[in-house]
Amino acid sequence: MAEGGAVASVLGILEERKAAARVRVEGLREEVTRLAEVLEAAEIELDRRVIAREELVEALAASAAESTAGTGTGTGTGAERESGPSRVPVPGSVVPPWREGPPVTVLAPDYQRILGVLEEQRSAGRGPVKAKQIAVELGLGTTPAKVEGVRSKARRLAERGWLLLEASGAFSGSRRPVAVPDVGSSV
Repeated sequence: MAEGGAVASVLGILEERKAAARVRVEGLREEVTRLAEVLEAAEIELDRRVIAREELVEALAASAAESTAGTGTGTGTGAERESGPSRVPVPGSVVPPWREGPPVTVLAPDYQRILGVLEEQRSAGRGPVKAKQIAVELGLGTTPAKVEGVRSKARRLAERGWLLLEASGAFSGSRRPVAVPDVGSSV
């Protein structure tokens, strides 16, 4: 009987250790879930701050251009100043409303690349594309910050009429074919 009691005692100890290990595993799983949520929130906040910085740089550049044009202190000739602002897109620049006439090259390179992906999808006969798929096509991966950055830019394009935002949240090509120059991939 003493031998049977020892076995029961060892089994009891193993059962206690197993229960403690299970509690630790569950605690760690909860911690991982919590940290994943914190990471996602931090990535979204980072993306918002990047966009805010882009908007600020854009506004400051526009303000500087207006004050330079208004004071006539530009370095170009009078004819260059009279012709208005440069048509060379600046990264993070304003997305003008779409209208017949201006080429897609008036947009910053990041926006041109998004339109290029959607044009490729439309040409291939595919339907609307989610922001995550656009990010993958651009080689950015699927991290929430990258996807949200692409979604933000695509929404801005949709708000200005350059592409369409479907009810499903997916984006589809513009109302007309867009010739997009090859400008690299740094969205």
